[in-house]
Amino acid sequence: MTPPMTQTELNPGICSVTLRALGIDEVVRTAAAAGLAGIEWGSDVHVHDAASAERARTSTEAAGLTVLSLGSYYRAGSFGNFDGVLALAAKLGAPRIRMWAGDVGSAEAKEAEWDAVVEDTQRTSGLAAARGMEVAFEYHGGTLTDSPETTLELLRRVDRPNVGTYWQPAVGLSDQQAIESLRQVIEHVVGVHCFSWWPAQERLPLEDRGELWRAVADVVRGHGRDMDMMLEFVEGDLPSNVLRDAGVLRRITAEATNF
Repeated sequence: MTPPMTQTELNPGICSVTLRALGIDEVVRTAAAAGLAGIEWGSDVHVHDAASAERARTSTEAAGLTVLSLGSYYRAGSFGNFDGVLALAAKLGAPRIRMWAGDVGSAEAKEAEWDAVVEDTQRTSGLAAARGMEVAFEYHGGTLTDSPETTLELLRRVDRPNVGTYWQPAVGLSDQQAIESLRQVIEHVVGVHCFSWWPAQERLPLEDRGELWRAVADVVRGHGRDMDMMLEFVEGDLPSNVLRDAGVLRRITAEATNF
């Protein structure tokens, strides 16, 4: 007998950095009103010590939402205090920690900088694994994960099962180019940051690049693994635009089809 097909779940969420000007409870209320499933809490403003981490966790859970991850600003290769990051994530109840792949773009990085990022990621991912957590790189310019090729190379060198990457469309890419970059790294993607910028960093409604985001959802679902898809930037950082774009994201995550 053929086993029943399982439905891939795409979880619409939000990064708290989307609403940096709001307090923790206001972020939660906005996310809940928008019908989102969870929150990636950033350590830059909202979750910066044990008390704020506990507040974010309890407020998120009380609203029936899920803590998706800790968006840290730890730079792999710095050999900094990762124990403090882990303690924050544990207090928050985050299953995953986002960190950055160094502080220089791949084209400028020397081999010693690659080695440092690899070694530090192996160290920090081991500490995270001991607590049952994953780590994932921010997919971003100015770091070693600024292209699909270098992201794959870094993950190959790190070679740890609890290390993955986020994905977002690089600035200036066409829809087709962005989707191709996603296809290249999809095996390692653990979360997607969703926003519509065009032609460079001009912020648009999510629906203005709706074709891109529907294609992203299809690629993710076609890969067959549950995925968090999180709003990261909206026009003017306005809660009203979170509500607008969240409606689009909810429809996209619900309507994506396998291919």
